[in-house]
Amino acid sequence: MSNKNDLFDDRKLTELKNMHCGYRYCPRCGGPLVERQIEHTSRMVCPDEECGYIFYQNPIPAAGVIVVREEQVLLVKRAHPPRIGWWCIPAGFMEWSEHPKETAVRELAEETGLKVRLTSMFDVYHGNDDPRTNAVLILYLGDVVGGEMQAADDAMEVRYFPFDELPDKIAFISHRQALQEYIHRFLN
Repeated sequence: MSNKNDLFDDRKLTELKNMHCGYRYCPRCGGPLVERQIEHTSRMVCPDEECGYIFYQNPIPAAGVIVVREEQVLLVKRAHPPRIGWWCIPAGFMEWSEHPKETAVRELAEETGLKVRLTSMFDVYHGNDDPRTNAVLILYLGDVVGGEMQAADDAMEVRYFPFDELPDKIAFISHRQALQEYIHRFLN
Protein backbone atom coordinates (compact mmCIF):
# COMPACT_ATOMS: atom_id res chain seq x y z
CA MET A 1 0.00 0.00 0.00
CA SER A 2 1.40 3.36 -0.96
CA ASN A 3 0.04 5.78 1.64
CA LYS A 4 -1.99 6.07 4.83
CA ASN A 5 -5.24 6.93 2.99
CA ASP A 6 -5.04 3.57 1.20
CA LEU A 7 -5.70 1.86 4.56
CA PHE A 8 -9.34 3.02 4.31
CA ASP A 9 -9.92 2.86 0.55
CA ASP A 10 -12.34 0.01 -0.19
CA ARG A 11 -11.08 -0.41 -3.76
CA LYS A 12 -7.43 -0.66 -2.71
CA LEU A 13 -8.24 -2.98 0.19
CA THR A 14 -10.19 -5.26 -2.17
CA GLU A 15 -7.26 -5.28 -4.62
CA LEU A 16 -4.92 -6.28 -1.79
CA LYS A 17 -7.33 -8.98 -0.60
CA ASN A 18 -7.49 -10.36 -4.14
CA MET A 19 -3.68 -10.39 -4.35
CA HIS A 20 -3.25 -12.97 -1.55
CA CYS A 21 -3.61 -10.23 1.12
CA GLY A 22 -0.28 -8.78 0.03
CA TYR A 23 1.80 -11.76 1.12
CA ARG A 24 5.14 -11.53 -0.66
CA TYR A 25 7.60 -13.16 1.73
CA CYS A 26 7.56 -16.51 3.46
CA PRO A 27 6.71 -16.22 7.19
CA ARG A 28 8.86 -19.30 7.89
CA CYS A 29 12.13 -18.66 6.05
CA GLY A 30 11.78 -15.06 4.81
CA GLY A 31 12.34 -15.92 1.15
CA PRO A 32 10.18 -14.41 -1.61
CA LEU A 33 6.93 -16.26 -2.32
CA VAL A 34 5.86 -17.20 -5.84
CA GLU A 35 2.40 -17.76 -7.25
CA ARG A 36 1.56 -21.33 -8.28
CA GLN A 37 -1.54 -23.36 -9.10
CA ILE A 38 -2.14 -25.83 -6.28
CA GLU A 39 -5.34 -27.82 -6.01
CA HIS A 40 -6.79 -25.80 -8.92
CA THR A 41 -6.28 -22.54 -7.00
CA SER A 42 -3.67 -19.81 -7.34
CA ARG A 43 -1.66 -19.79 -4.10
CA MET A 44 1.49 -18.10 -2.83
CA VAL A 45 4.16 -20.69 -2.05
CA CYS A 46 7.76 -20.73 -0.93
CA PRO A 47 9.87 -22.13 -3.77
CA ASP A 48 12.46 -23.41 -1.25
CA GLU A 49 11.78 -27.17 -1.21
CA GLU A 50 13.11 -27.51 2.35
CA CYS A 51 10.60 -24.91 3.57
CA GLY A 52 7.57 -25.75 1.44
CA TYR A 53 5.28 -23.10 2.97
CA ILE A 54 1.91 -22.58 1.22
CA PHE A 55 -0.27 -19.56 2.02
CA TYR A 56 -3.88 -20.71 2.26
CA GLN A 57 -6.09 -17.64 2.15
CA ASN A 58 -8.86 -18.76 4.46
CA PRO A 59 -11.85 -16.72 5.64
CA ILE A 60 -11.77 -15.25 9.13
CA PRO A 61 -14.40 -16.40 11.63
CA ALA A 62 -16.74 -13.77 13.06
CA ALA A 63 -19.74 -13.93 15.36
CA GLY A 64 -22.64 -11.73 16.36
CA VAL A 65 -26.04 -11.57 18.00
CA ILE A 66 -29.48 -10.79 16.63
CA VAL A 67 -31.38 -9.08 19.45
CA VAL A 68 -35.09 -8.51 18.92
CA ARG A 69 -37.38 -6.59 21.28
CA GLU A 70 -41.06 -6.00 20.51
CA GLU A 71 -40.48 -7.02 16.86
CA GLN A 72 -37.64 -4.52 16.50
CA VAL A 73 -34.05 -5.52 15.81
CA LEU A 74 -30.96 -3.97 17.41
CA LEU A 75 -28.48 -2.54 14.89
CA VAL A 76 -25.31 -0.49 15.22
CA LYS A 77 -24.07 2.29 12.95
CA ARG A 78 -20.43 1.67 11.98
CA ALA A 79 -17.87 4.19 13.25
CA HIS A 80 -14.85 2.68 11.45
CA PRO A 81 -14.08 1.50 7.91
CA PRO A 82 -15.33 -0.15 5.93
CA ARG A 83 -18.66 1.56 5.33
CA ILE A 84 -18.63 4.20 8.04
CA GLY A 85 -22.19 5.31 8.80
CA TRP A 86 -23.79 2.11 7.52
CA TRP A 87 -25.80 -0.16 9.83
CA CYS A 88 -25.07 -3.75 10.83
CA ILE A 89 -25.87 -6.48 13.29
CA PRO A 90 -23.54 -6.24 16.32
CA ALA A 91 -20.75 -8.64 15.35
CA GLY A 92 -17.00 -8.89 14.95
CA PHE A 93 -13.98 -11.07 14.35
CA MET A 94 -13.08 -13.85 16.78
CA GLU A 95 -10.01 -13.54 18.98
CA TRP A 96 -7.47 -16.36 18.93
CA SER A 97 -8.66 -18.16 22.07
CA GLU A 98 -12.40 -17.38 21.90
CA HIS A 99 -15.35 -19.63 21.27
CA PRO A 100 -17.82 -18.06 18.78
CA LYS A 101 -20.37 -17.64 21.61
CA GLU A 102 -17.83 -15.62 23.60
CA THR A 103 -17.10 -13.47 20.57
CA ALA A 104 -20.78 -12.77 19.98
CA VAL A 105 -21.41 -11.74 23.60
CA ARG A 106 -18.20 -9.65 23.77
CA GLU A 107 -18.81 -7.83 20.49
CA LEU A 108 -22.40 -6.98 21.42
CA ALA A 109 -21.26 -5.61 24.81
CA GLU A 110 -18.39 -3.62 23.26
CA GLU A 111 -20.57 -2.03 20.59
CA THR A 112 -23.83 -1.49 22.48
CA GLY A 113 -23.07 -1.47 26.22
CA LEU A 114 -25.64 -4.26 26.67
CA LYS A 115 -25.21 -7.68 28.24
CA VAL A 116 -26.90 -10.54 26.47
CA ARG A 117 -27.81 -14.15 27.11
CA LEU A 118 -27.62 -16.28 24.00
CA THR A 119 -30.78 -18.31 23.43
CA SER A 120 -29.89 -20.28 20.29
CA MET A 121 -27.77 -20.36 17.19
CA PHE A 122 -29.44 -18.61 14.26
CA ASP A 123 -27.35 -19.46 11.19
CA VAL A 124 -23.93 -19.34 9.52
CA TYR A 125 -23.09 -17.07 6.56
CA HIS A 126 -20.22 -16.59 4.15
CA GLY A 127 -19.30 -12.96 3.68
CA ASN A 128 -17.13 -11.90 0.76
CA ASP A 129 -18.08 -8.22 0.38
CA ASP A 130 -15.82 -6.86 3.15
CA PRO A 131 -12.87 -5.26 1.37
CA ARG A 132 -10.48 -6.38 4.13
CA THR A 133 -11.16 -10.13 4.08
CA ASN A 134 -13.74 -12.85 3.58
CA ALA A 135 -15.51 -14.05 6.71
CA VAL A 136 -17.55 -16.89 8.10
CA LEU A 137 -20.23 -15.18 10.19
CA ILE A 138 -21.86 -17.20 12.99
CA LEU A 139 -25.01 -15.53 14.27
CA TYR A 140 -26.87 -16.27 17.47
CA LEU A 141 -30.20 -15.10 18.87
CA GLY A 142 -30.01 -13.43 22.25
CA ASP A 143 -31.94 -11.58 24.94
CA VAL A 144 -30.72 -8.47 26.76
CA VAL A 145 -30.12 -9.23 30.45
CA GLY A 146 -28.37 -6.05 31.58
CA GLY A 147 -26.17 -3.12 30.75
CA GLU A 148 -27.06 0.31 29.47
CA MET A 149 -27.55 0.89 25.75
CA GLN A 150 -24.91 3.26 24.41
CA ALA A 151 -22.79 3.34 21.28
CA ALA A 152 -19.21 2.33 22.00
CA ASP A 153 -16.11 0.80 20.43
CA ASP A 154 -16.86 0.36 16.69
CA ALA A 155 -20.35 1.95 16.82
CA MET A 156 -21.38 5.59 16.47
CA GLU A 157 -25.05 4.85 17.15
CA VAL A 158 -27.19 2.00 18.51
CA ARG A 159 -30.87 1.70 17.73
CA TYR A 160 -33.80 -0.70 17.50
CA PHE A 161 -35.54 -0.78 14.10
CA PRO A 162 -38.93 -2.23 13.19
CA PHE A 163 -38.36 -4.93 10.58
CA ASP A 164 -40.51 -3.03 8.08
CA GLU A 165 -38.36 0.12 8.54
CA LEU A 166 -34.82 -1.26 8.28
CA PRO A 167 -32.23 1.26 7.07
CA ASP A 168 -31.30 1.21 3.39
CA LYS A 169 -27.59 1.12 4.14
CA ILE A 170 -26.91 -2.28 5.74
CA ALA A 171 -23.13 -2.71 5.60
CA PHE A 172 -22.76 -6.35 4.58
CA ILE A 173 -24.69 -8.77 2.35
CA SER A 174 -24.62 -11.49 5.03
CA HIS A 175 -26.31 -9.11 7.50
CA ARG A 176 -29.01 -8.27 4.94
CA GLN A 177 -29.53 -11.98 4.31
CA ALA A 178 -29.79 -12.72 8.04
CA LEU A 179 -32.35 -9.96 8.59
CA GLN A 180 -34.46 -11.22 5.69
CA GLU A 181 -34.21 -14.80 6.96
CA TYR A 182 -35.28 -13.66 10.45
CA ILE A 183 -38.34 -11.99 8.94
CA HIS A 184 -39.13 -15.11 6.92
CA ARG A 185 -38.73 -17.51 9.86
CA PHE A 186 -40.34 -15.56 12.67
CA LEU A 187 -42.51 -12.74 11.34
CA ASN A 188 -44.33 -14.20 8.31
